[in-house]
Amino acid sequence: MSRAAPLSPTIERAGGDDLDDVMEIMAAAFDPRFGEAWTRAQCAGILPMMGVSLLLARIGGEAVGFSLMRRAADEAELLLIAVRPEASGRGVGGMLVDRFIADQQAAGAHHLHLEVRDGNPAVGLYSSHGFAVAGRRHKYYRGTDGELFDALTMVHKV
Repeated sequence: MSRAAPLSPTIERAGGDDLDDVMEIMAAAFDPRFGEAWTRAQCAGILPMMGVSLLLARIGGEAVGFSLMRRAADEAELLLIAVRPEASGRGVGGMLVDRFIADQQAAGAHHLHLEVRDGNPAVGLYSSHGFAVAGRRHKYYRGTDGELFDALTMVHKV
């Protein structure tokens, strides 16, 4: 008996109706001790703003990842990205980063940037997609136990 090929991830535009999925993915993907996750109110509050967009990745209809970004004039920022741990290694994160780059450049953004906790394995993902460290924000993230963590600012090399 042959095994069915694994389903490929798909990416779709999302909105406020998808916040339950976003929050579930974020809870599964972000370790709370680092203080990187956003609250539901923060996510809901930014979605209606001009230039903000949300993408949802699905495998077999199940939401497994998302990215949240904003664009103003010729600048775009990847605000949040997360993939469920059980979907890790399936190319979902890379697809979301590629889609961020493509969509924002198509919309006229020439300066793409993000911030990430120093030590987060996602730094490697971003680097492999053309982002480079441009700076550091000391003691930017506050973990649940009060510990402070630096953030790296990264820019996309066009």
